[in-house]
Amino acid sequence: MTTLSFSKSTEGIRINKFLARAGFGSRRSVEALILKGSVAINGSFCRDLARKILPQDDVRVHGKKIHQAPLRYLLLHKPAGYVCTRSKRFSERTIFDLLPSEALSLFHVGRLDKESEGLLLITNDGMLSQQLMHPSTGIDKEYEVTLDQPFNEKTAAALKKGTWIEGAVARVESVQQLGPCRIQLVLHQGIKRQIRVMLGQLGFSVKRLVRTRIGPLQLRQLPLGKYRELLPKELERLTQASLKSRTFKSTPSLP
Repeated sequence: MTTLSFSKSTEGIRINKFLARAGFGSRRSVEALILKGSVAINGSFCRDLARKILPQDDVRVHGKKIHQAPLRYLLLHKPAGYVCTRSKRFSERTIFDLLPSEALSLFHVGRLDKESEGLLLITNDGMLSQQLMHPSTGIDKEYEVTLDQPFNEKTAAALKKGTWIEGAVARVESVQQLGPCRIQLVLHQGIKRQIRVMLGQLGFSVKRLVRTRIGPLQLRQLPLGKYRELLPKELERLTQASLKSRTFKSTPSLP
């Protein structure tokens, strides 16, 4: 695991990076905390987004002292029936029921809906999370989908051309047929329930949806409901992929 380290100079670390690495989410999330006046440094509330944190500074969020947290990265094979949240509303099972208790300080990068299965990255590295989720990065997300009826080339073309979802054009990057009713899809976008909605608009019902890959990270032989630490070489490849920012091209206009 990598620990949060300060510069050898006395310049320190920007407050948003410090809080993101402490597990408070993306840069946007931590900036909201700062601007609301929820963060205090050495006893004084701070709303300065340019403020830098030094090793000796006392940083508190909602009055609770924030310690330098080691960065942690977990891969989880999410089963169907679990929701991506820490909340226990309606007594639903959450992905954190599958993780060790110390993982409650981590957060999931993106999400899978309750009915879906597959690969999830769980971390407290807010900066990496933001890089992975930003559409300009163009990180591939691969899914295997089982449908209620045979698939065809006409439908594949429609998925690649795009359909309207909530005022935006949603599309897939590639489609490969694995069997009469099984397909493999690659997305760059992350619109809520995108695959189910797109296929539903084309007359299909999704019987099973499994995310098998996020960038260079693959599900492989990780058992259903289990997790493991990210290997150093995997983290290196993932970081490199997130930094290779590819321009996210807009979807063709629909007739």
